[in-house]
Amino acid sequence: MPGNMAQDLTEKELLKMELDQLKKEVKNERQMISKTGKELKEYIESVAAEDPLLKGVPEDKNPFKEKGGCVIS
Repeated sequence: MPGNMAQDLTEKELLKMELDQLKKEVKNERQMISKTGKELKEYIESVAAEDPLLKGVPEDKNPFKEKGGCVIS
């Protein structure tokens, strides 16, 4: 039975992967949640009228609408 990737790597390899990931993350620009949270809320409210999860999808435009039933006899 094959092991998963993490089990196949040595501790040194796992630590190197973690270090590489942390090096990428430290470059991310940080912002205060008090600012970004407000901006996110405003954006969500501004597009809510077009959000299909909130307003629904018209039956005639719904690509996932069932086309017909199935009868088993």
